[in-house]
Amino acid sequence: MAALTMDLPAIYMPAGPMLRGYYAGETLGSGTDVLRYWADKRAGLIDQDTFENVVGGLSRSAGTCMVMGTAATMMSIAETLGLALPGSSSIPAVDSHHALMASATGRRIVEMIWEDLKPSDILNQSSFDNATIVDMALGGSTNAMIHLIAVAGRAGIKLDLDQFDKISRTIPVVANIKPSGKFLMEDFYYAGGLKALLLRLADKLDLDAKTITGGTLSENIKGAEVYDNDVILPLDKPLYHEGGTAILKGNLAPNGCVIKQTAADPKFYNHKGKAVVFSNYSDLSARIDDPKLVVDENSVLVLQNSGPIGAPGMPEWGMLPIPKKLLKKGVRDMVRISDCRMSGTAYGTCILHISPEAAIGGPLALVKDGDIIELNIHDRELNLLVDKKELEKRKLKWKAPKFPASRGYTALFAQHVTQAHEGCDFDFLHFGEPTPEPLIF
Repeated sequence: MAALTMDLPAIYMPAGPMLRGYYAGETLGSGTDVLRYWADKRAGLIDQDTFENVVGGLSRSAGTCMVMGTAATMMSIAETLGLALPGSSSIPAVDSHHALMASATGRRIVEMIWEDLKPSDILNQSSFDNATIVDMALGGSTNAMIHLIAVAGRAGIKLDLDQFDKISRTIPVVANIKPSGKFLMEDFYYAGGLKALLLRLADKLDLDAKTITGGTLSENIKGAEVYDNDVILPLDKPLYHEGGTAILKGNLAPNGCVIKQTAADPKFYNHKGKAVVFSNYSDLSARIDDPKLVVDENSVLVLQNSGPIGAPGMPEWGMLPIPKKLLKKGVRDMVRISDCRMSGTAYGTCILHISPEAAIGGPLALVKDGDIIELNIHDRELNLLVDKKELEKRKLKWKAPKFPASRGYTALFAQHVTQAHEGCDFDFLHFGEPTPEPLIF
């Protein structure tokens, strides 16, 4: 993003995913499976020693999470945008090809400086449409919605959630990778990696998009093949018929919110439930496992004041824990709503990035225990079923939570950070002319 702001020659070198994990004969993915075992631990089904053995089996090498988490998603997006070498995004971190790719990256950036090949020569609206298409086909992290808007803003290109949803409705998930599927990034690499996925999607993409090679996306995928049709599925036999992320709107999220629909339990795609409200993360931590908490599997867990300003910083708290008393009954998913983010490795019916956030008086701030909330993923709606006049009364009584800082960087952050649907970047860094290098000689 800094390179885009200054419009200097730049190249992205992906870190690469870890090797696949193993425990007790089971293949595991970091984040996704540790969260599953963590739920079992909280339910009393496994002990601490077993849990630590699971964690040890997951972390077998250097690298990023080896499921389609935020890192794998953004590495793939960087390559699709044309900012990384072809084929670089899915090489495992400890594979010998990774060192070769790193060397080639170093050579190429020197050439790019001589060529004066800048981000503005590469990126345009089609580049970001390509990236969104790939994200949806991968079943990528919900964090990509925020990151893409922020990156595009630095390039002077405006993206919005409506465009994401339009693409989501027409692009199927064809990458059979956890948490939406069953394989891991190592399998994806062996199946042909991102170049093979781009080949699958060729008819959907603008293959004339420029890249850091000096050539086009079309040239970058020449010779690509899909080596495993179970990992990278055909378009006519997808894992899901719509993209991984759905964009929802309604009176609870006028500016939009997101859900990884492919990682949600289908029984909640159309759901009404009573709200169980937590005013902030401390409140959630203190009460979620209280045996006296009035909650059942049909309740809707609501976390307020956890967004860009409310937390502050919009942490990954969005996969709210299932109350322990429900875990012990076998409940493993519930509808959960918040104005924060969620790890790309996480799963469940978690509605995220509510905008505007609670801390600035968004409708999420007005939700009370017992209110009925309706979710309809097919219709892309999220609504609070409370009379409009009642909400107006609540709004008049609402008081903004006290912000933790009145000066310094934290105060500056609160004054200038944008909302989730705008990319959660500083408002003064979007659009405008490139920032020149300072004169030091």
